Amino acid sequence: MNARTEQSGTVGLAVDPARALALARDVLATEARAIVALSARLGGPFVAAVAMMLNCHGRIVVSGIGKSGHIGRKLAATLASTGTPAFFVHPADASHGDLGMITPDDIVLMLSNSGETDELVALTPHLKREGARLIALTGNEQSSLAQAADVHLDAAVDEEACPLGLAPTASTTAALALGDALALALLDARGFSAEDFARSHPGGALGRRLLTRVADVMRTGSGLPMSPLTATLAEAIVEMSRKGMGMTAVVDAQGRVAGIFTDGDLRRCLDRIRDVAAVTVAEVMTATPRTIAADRLAVDCVDTMEAAPKVSQLLVVDSEHRLIGALHLHDLFRARIV
Repeated sequence: MNARTEQSGTVGLAVDPARALALARDVLATEARAIVALSARLGGPFVAAVAMMLNCHGRIVVSGIGKSGHIGRKLAATLASTGTPAFFVHPADASHGDLGMITPDDIVLMLSNSGETDELVALTPHLKREGARLIALTGNEQSSLAQAADVHLDAAVDEEACPLGLAPTASTTAALALGDALALALLDARGFSAEDFARSHPGGALGRRLLTRVADVMRTGSGLPMSPLTATLAEAIVEMSRKGMGMTAVVDAQGRVAGIFTDGDLRRCLDRIRDVAAVTVAEVMTATPRTIAADRLAVDCVDTMEAAPKVSQLLVVDSEHRLIGALHLHDLFRARIV
């Protein structure tokens, strides 16, 4: 029993730390057991469901109500983002017009722990009459939905994690886990790659990392610091300062990269050079700069920079080693690659 406490004139409920932690651990253990038991029961029906969904010429339509509906929405989103076109339809909406969204080429995946959800059971004859195939994910293989489905996936649990035995907890966890298993088995069967995943998530961090190329973030044209081999140190310093990248690329007459001159190179040479106009940049440059191709992923720049201590700029070259761009670590930050 929670004890009421009075603090600063307000009445609240006190938490028994030991009781709360014990209950939390029991919930997690109960749900973990449900998933382990579910794993042991996987077999032919699961394989049949994966094969049916893999060869679907339409889309996977997920439907459920209540807590099963929430799990269904998540499953539809996971399927869609991992290469299996899918969307969620609320069963009540389906009965009032949204049934028209479902075609004979679609597969309808229904979620119901009891397998007797009225709204779903009522839809099955209409769906079968239209030619759509059904997969039922329930906790009762003798239920109406299980019997009507082309494939039944058994997600039964021995007990709910709720101490009252009422709130859907272990059963929804089992349904969620089984849905994830379906989605990822399909992902593997399709040969779905990280690049494919990124194309479905262009606005996310993964999408930026796997889709953004060096060419998308490099500086070019008038923003590109570049000095000829014949330039004096003074001229190189002016170019470096004007472009604000902390360096200037040094190129030969054909535009091929011969070296790089950075702020660090400047600091190292100032104490031994008296006349910066009498020294060419070629005499003080770093002759082996780090370079990268424009078609490489921008995230590869991070690995290249980290491989050499204190490198924060990269020169971008073509197949003939001609300078076509440059980028600074700050460019990668602005593009949110790192």
